Amino acid sequence: MARITKEKRRTVAEIMSAPVVTASSSETIAQAAEQMRENSVGSVVVVGGERPIGILTERDLVRFAASGAEASVTKISEWMTGEPETVEPSTDVAFAFQKLADRGFRHIPVVDGGRLEGIVSMRDLMKIAQIQPAGSIAADIPRGLKGVVVAETAVGDVRGEEGFFHYRQYDATELARKRTLEDVWFLLLEGNLPNEAEGENFAQEVRSLREIPLTVREILPSLNDLRPDASLLDLLQAAYSVTVAAFDYGASLDSDRSSLRAAVLRTCAVMPTLTVALHRLRQGLEPLDPHPGLGHAANFLYMLTGEDPPPDQVRALEQYLILTADHGFNASTFTARVITSTGASLGSAVAGALGALSGPLHGGAPSRALDMLDAIGTPENADSWIRAAIERGDRLMGFGHAIYRTTDPRSIMLQEVAERLGGARLEFAKHVESRAVALLNKLKPGRRLYTNVEFYAAIVLDAAGLPREMFTPTFACSRVIGWTSHILEQALDNRIIRPSAHYVGPAPPEPVPAS
Repeated sequence: MARITKEKRRTVAEIMSAPVVTASSSETIAQAAEQMRENSVGSVVVVGGERPIGILTERDLVRFAASGAEASVTKISEWMTGEPETVEPSTDVAFAFQKLADRGFRHIPVVDGGRLEGIVSMRDLMKIAQIQPAGSIAADIPRGLKGVVVAETAVGDVRGEEGFFHYRQYDATELARKRTLEDVWFLLLEGNLPNEAEGENFAQEVRSLREIPLTVREILPSLNDLRPDASLLDLLQAAYSVTVAAFDYGASLDSDRSSLRAAVLRTCAVMPTLTVALHRLRQGLEPLDPHPGLGHAANFLYMLTGEDPPPDQVRALEQYLILTADHGFNASTFTARVITSTGASLGSAVAGALGALSGPLHGGAPSRALDMLDAIGTPENADSWIRAAIERGDRLMGFGHAIYRTTDPRSIMLQEVAERLGGARLEFAKHVESRAVALLNKLKPGRRLYTNVEFYAAIVLDAAGLPREMFTPTFACSRVIGWTSHILEQALDNRIIRPSAHYVGPAPPEPVPAS
């Protein structure tokens, strides 16, 4: 874990960058981007006189690019963050680190008496951090590593205060509206959207890798019989581990990009086949072979029923899979990267990520959102049920998020998808959402809780014909695309992730009793 030592306390003045790259609010986005490029910086501070009145960062440029606006005519004032947080030159470095981590910022201007003196970034702070056993400084690092930067990634990012997330340089919700799953998968894996020929070749490559090895198919019924009450995700984790053994993936430390990419595609392509096969076996049905002529989402639904799925259900599932493919350094993605950092195989990293996804606080909530709606029962019961749950301190499934402090953008779009599919459950869900938000505002003022991805995901997956036991495994079939993109990134520029812990037990060393 990165820690800034107490023994050598430093101030922001010692590490800040100066002079600062600045701009006026009337300059254009194109001019600001050129300033960043020429000076190799991640932000420009917008000034009025000598005082900072805003800041424009690389993240803002990514968000701007997704908007499709013209950079040469759009003013910085339209996209900058106004009245930015600042620190003084005499501020303790540890305090500045905490401020950046708590607020999710990466750059903070340094101001003395209203005058801009410099700028400090999370990268500046991490440069002076030391890897060492945890000591008295442990309280300076948030529990659970919230807000702490542990790696760099070009895969994507989440901006919780703004309700925005992106894959590479594109708004993820816009990708879900305009592109296919295979296109977005290619983007996450290769770093750019495919042209028509690349897209067709990639889709064909994926289709050729969906088959479960014969030796694994013979084992699946036995796995299903081991524990009839096991969750489908637990069975999927076991089945995937067996499949990996059949594929014989090597250690990532000893693999080049070509071999890792092959393992990535095979893993992602076979995951839906395993998932649906296990579900059909639990229903007393024989698994179906993948359909060689269908896309990824359509094939998933085909293997479930053996029939060509309705196009509206295919597109709904496809958009869900796009929206949930990646989401920053969430628990399962972080798990995958930690395992990869040891040099372990891609299969081991994905199996570990599946384990992290099994937790109800991460991937296990969509079906629980439906369970909550079932428990409420009718619109007339909503207020009394929700009020009682809030007063007991119970969690409202499908509400709240560790990152977003506004409505989850995935929830907004999945509601649109659900509206397209229709159904009585949707109207009930909208009623429950509105009453929950109103009652939370009344009973828990100051707590900004809105629906997260799981709430309307449950409605969409249900309307697309998926049984609720398949909700989290279907999430895994999507998120594995993001996991493997991160695994590839970690493996090709690796450093072992080895944090420290703050020891809070009895003070050592105590004499060891003789007996």
